[in-house]
Amino acid sequence: MEHKQLALSSRTHWYAGLTAMHWRVLKASFLGWIFDGYEALALVVVLGPMLHSVLSPTQAASPTTYAGLVIGITLLGWGAGGLIGGILADYVGRKRMMLWSVFLYAVFSGLTAFSQTFWVLCGLRFLTGLAMGSEWSTGVALLSETWPERARAKGAGFLQSGFGWGTLIAAVVWYALSSTHPLGAETWRLMFVLGAVPAFFVLYIRRGVSESEKWQRAVREKRWSATSTTSTTNTQPVAGDAPASDKRPFTLTQLFSEPEALRRTLLLLVLSIVTTVGWWAISSWLPTYTVSLAKAEGIADALSWGSKISIAYTLGAIAAYMIAGFVVDAIGRRAFLSLTFVGALVTTFVTYKLTTSVEAMMIVAPINGFFTLGCAYVWMAIYPCELFGSSVRSTAISFVFNAARLIAWVFPIIAGSMIKSFGGVSQAALALGSVYLLGIVLPWFLPETNGAGMPD
Repeated sequence: MEHKQLALSSRTHWYAGLTAMHWRVLKASFLGWIFDGYEALALVVVLGPMLHSVLSPTQAASPTTYAGLVIGITLLGWGAGGLIGGILADYVGRKRMMLWSVFLYAVFSGLTAFSQTFWVLCGLRFLTGLAMGSEWSTGVALLSETWPERARAKGAGFLQSGFGWGTLIAAVVWYALSSTHPLGAETWRLMFVLGAVPAFFVLYIRRGVSESEKWQRAVREKRWSATSTTSTTNTQPVAGDAPASDKRPFTLTQLFSEPEALRRTLLLLVLSIVTTVGWWAISSWLPTYTVSLAKAEGIADALSWGSKISIAYTLGAIAAYMIAGFVVDAIGRRAFLSLTFVGALVTTFVTYKLTTSVEAMMIVAPINGFFTLGCAYVWMAIYPCELFGSSVRSTAISFVFNAARLIAWVFPIIAGSMIKSFGGVSQAALALGSVYLLGIVLPWFLPETNGAGMPD
């Protein structure tokens, strides 16, 4: 039956057959990811005034150290929470974990507004990251297991765009608040009060979204293999499948104990690290580099160019998210990944080596964002889901997505030292951007899944 659907997909609209439930799943996951995007950027844009409020006089003598520390701790919580929540979603269900993830991170985000000391702030940021970490993997798993084959990649791309829209909303909200200063120097606290709004979204998810039937069926039928390709299009398990057993193995252990699962997991993890390290170097240093260009040109309001370039960069990423599902279905998963990292490598070189004015940067930044943020992240919402079975899918995609964060969280803390060691922002970005070379090659060692259907 699914084979017929795949064959007919080229003659029907991609959205044909999508029901109200399908769209509710997308909305639930999309809005949750918007809130995550908002939360991620909110911390960055309010960093200066926030630290001014919570640092003691002694701590204020080293602001860059404490700025890197609070960002790093948030990323650490995000990575750990995503991994834990992704595992739990394979045991208790995607919907239940989504409910708790959204609710708890909303609560901790709201409490951040009341921080009075730096260490209380760090504790709340860690808990916020811990809570919001699993929202992405549960949403992606739920959508991938409920949407039909011809529409799934497109839906996943739309879902991923929520992060871009969330960061854009945070940038606009902070621009409005910082222009009016309703609470004076404490206006930054309002950003986190607004972060508590997603708590109300929990009610919508509970009413409007059903649990994944594909996951429920896999658990009922005790299909524990991590990389089984048994489906309506392929009735033979691949080499490396785990033998049938009534006792369920620990899902994270399965990723490393089954040979084929181990190979796929390690390759995807390296690709995730390539994405994260490259994006961190490009995006976090881009505003600083642009401001330095503006100052070199003698532009009066040089600092404003940091915000302008961040918005332009994000708009490029959103464009990539919106079209990625169509492109990846047209050219295949591996070609999309390889070309993504070719584009990321080239645009990084153009950005930090050839761009010498803010006017040129306004053209280059959205193209850079298209590759280094948009395409470089959207593949994680589409491809890994197709490489693992339903009983371990959430664990697998959350590990791939979040394990890289457990490595990358130290980068904001050592950023200053890295820039100094490489001899400047542009040199550091180019050096770290060379990691994209790995991303060009590694996808070809993974199986192509375009049009193959989801493994059960």
